[in-house]
Amino acid sequence: MTLPDRALSGELSLAIVRLARRLRGRRVSKVVSLTQLSALSTLHHEGPMSPGALALAERVQPPSMTRVIASLSDLGMVRREPHPTDGRQAIVTLAERGNEVITAELDAREEWLSARLAELTPHERGQLVAIVPIIDKLINGDDDAR
Repeated sequence: MTLPDRALSGELSLAIVRLARRLRGRRVSKVVSLTQLSALSTLHHEGPMSPGALALAERVQPPSMTRVIASLSDLGMVRREPHPTDGRQAIVTLAERGNEVITAELDAREEWLSARLAELTPHERGQLVAIVPIIDKLINGDDDAR
């Protein structure tokens, strides 16, 4: 079935929003906000980085990320360490407590999603395998390009 671009964008958007809502419903810890959880996830996947790089990765303004980092630091979930070559900067590192929170969150989501995937046919799972790189391309595209 082929849909016009406008209809496809609406259907895809709705499906992704619903999937994200279901995944958020698997949350284990209510100690951190979704914004904080996203920053922890980025640090978990990408490793230590400067606050500016984290803001860029999360697509938020640096002052907003500064507040997120401060709150996560207060919760003992991240550490700010001196930058190895630039004394004016810091490097944000995932602390053990932050790693425990993000690992529990990822495990809960993966458990739920794995159960849903097991209900699909091999053909349907194959279609999803093909779609993941396309969704990544959409997510990582330049928002300013038109």
